[in-house]
Parts: sequence; structure tokens; C-alpha cells
Amino acid sequence: MNRGILLAAALIAATPLLAQNAPKKPPASPPADASATIGGKTVSVHYNSPAVKGREGQLFSKDGKISHDPHYPVWRAGANPATLFKTEGEITVGDLKVPAGTYTLFVDISDPDNWTLIVNKQTGQWGLAYDGTQDLGKTKMTMSKPPAMVENLVYTITDSGGGKGTLTLAWEDHSASVPISAP
Repeated sequence: MNRGILLAAALIAATPLLAQNAPKKPPASPPADASATIGGKTVSVHYNSPAVKGREGQLFSKDGKISHDPHYPVWRAGANPATLFKTEGEITVGDLKVPAGTYTLFVDISDPDNWTLIVNKQTGQWGLAYDGTQDLGKTKMTMSKPPAMVENLVYTITDSGGGKGTLTLAWEDHSASVPISAP
């Protein structure tokens, strides 16, 4: 009997050690980064990348999955913590002047085929905490359909040279981009 108690105690004591060595499941919406230097100014986006997970065609409609977010039609343009946008110098995003600093990105998707990028001055919030009074401004995005369905949300920032570049986000069957220029 003592032997059984000792064995049970040993198993209970070893459980935390075994759990530490167990492989960790990757997050459902892993963190990701995109950056480029445009006109000598580093521009970056830090976001969490959700997956479509079999919901193709069900995300961006008036009755889609995203429409259940409390701030719809404003979408957090990522998952979990708010999507951060940082520029080391003054730039223009679309037709919006953006001073050096860190901002949060949101997207107005009220028209699933014509998105508007929102640059918000509030940072550090959870992704669903949108306060429109904190908007630096808004700018229209150019829409296109990616060549194939995009499973995980992806941001890209490209430098086209000559102080010009592009910020693009693509997810599911939508791709939206906006030009960036640095004076």
C-alpha cells in the first residue's frame, strides 16, 4: 500500500515537469511583421494573422463573420491586439499625412469591395477597442482579387524607389493597397 501511495505521489510531482516538455500548440493567429524603408524612412506593421479556416466567402459581407464584431463596419485588420503601424519619419499614406510615430490600423469594410484604411492615434488597445475620436484620418484603398485565396492575413510593405512604396493587406479573396510616399 505504501508503494502505491509513493508511486501516485511521484506521478503527481512529475506532472508539471512533463507538461513543461510537451510541445506547445502554435497560436491560432500568430504574430507577424512587415517593414520596408521608403525614402529613407522605415515603415512597419506588427499584427496577428488570423486564418480563413474554411470560411471563404463568409467573412466580408454584411452578414459575414466579421460583421459580428462590435465596431462593424470598422474591422481591426488583424487579430488579438490592435495592429500597429509605425513610421520613423513623416510620410503620406494614400492622401493622408502621417507624422513620425506609432498608430493603430483599422479598415472600414462597409462596402466589401471598397475599403477605407483608418489610421488611429490610440495604441496599446485590444483589437476590438476602436475609438473613432482618436482617428488621425482615413484614406481609400485600391481593391483587387488575389490570384489565389489567401489563408492567413498578410501585410506587405514594398519600396518602389524614389520615395514611393505600397502598403497591402490581403486575406481571403480580398487584397487592398494604398500608396506610401516620403517627402
